[in-house]
Formats: sequence, structure tokens, C-alpha cells
Amino acid sequence: MNHDSYDNSYISGILNSVKTIAVVGASANDVRPSYFVMKYLIAKGFTVFPVNPGQAGKEILGQMTYAKLADIPHGIDMVDIFRASNAVPAIVDEALALDPLPKVIWMQLTVRNDEAAARAEAAGLKVVMNRCPKIEYARLAGEIGWNGVNSGVLSSKKPIMRSGFQSFGVRQK
Repeated sequence: MNHDSYDNSYISGILNSVKTIAVVGASANDVRPSYFVMKYLIAKGFTVFPVNPGQAGKEILGQMTYAKLADIPHGIDMVDIFRASNAVPAIVDEALALDPLPKVIWMQLTVRNDEAAARAEAAGLKVVMNRCPKIEYARLAGEIGWNGVNSGVLSSKKPIMRSGFQSFGVRQK
């Protein structure tokens, strides 16, 4: 797959299919990007599990924090990685050891590891690199357009109301 460019349908398909997200590298610091991405995803109705060994056993945004993916007592649909690119192979290995397997490995802005992505795809997982699910959700839902930013998405379709703060839901195409 070409990881330099993603079709809107690929991204919206992922965001419409996942319900549970593990955020690896979650921070309890409210000015860190992982914190406000978690807050946004929770507001959109996703179940979010923070993963951070230094915060394990504590709550971040009201969610119990786990030391590693295997400690999460529920199935995970997506693993959102807020770690350096060189940490990705070990995280993907950990995700591939889960049962059931997650559906998606998502690497945040500036995070890319093609070798780990290839292994995840070979196991049947979808992969997104160098993107933020918060930004992509807002772009595809038309929320970025509220601020005058060109989202690249045009639609004459009536917005789909979903749960969450000012949420229109992600458009399929």
C-alpha cells in the first residue's frame, strides 16, 4: 500500500469501523498532544485505553492506564502510536501477539516505520502512518471547515449526527 497518500474512503472506513482504541504513549499532561487527542476521541464516543508504563494503574481522563497492550482486559480495534518511529517495531510485535488481533495500527504525525507496517499488513491489519486520527476525523466530518480551513471534502449530503461534542460523524466518501 502507498503510505504517502490515503484515500478518504480508507481513512473514513477505519474511523467508522473502530470502537476501541489503545493510545500507546498516552500522557497525563494536559498540554501534550496525546492528551487532547484522547480527550477528543472519547468525546466522539470511542472507548480509549491509555498505555503508559509510568502511569500504569492511574487514570488519564477517567480511563485506567495500562503498562502494555497485553494488560488491557478488552479487545482493541486500533492501536494509536504516540512514540518515536524507532519504538514502532516493538509495539507492532506486541499488537500482533494480542488475541484477538487489532484491526488497525495507526502511527501519529511524524511517526513512520515501513518495515513494521509491512509486518502488520502481512498479518491482515490496516496501517496508517504520519497521520492523526483527531485531525482526520475532524477533516472528514467537516469540523475543520467550521474554522475556515479547506478540508478537501465536498459534500451535499446531510450531516450524520453522532454522539459526541459537535459531531457530524465521519462521511463515508
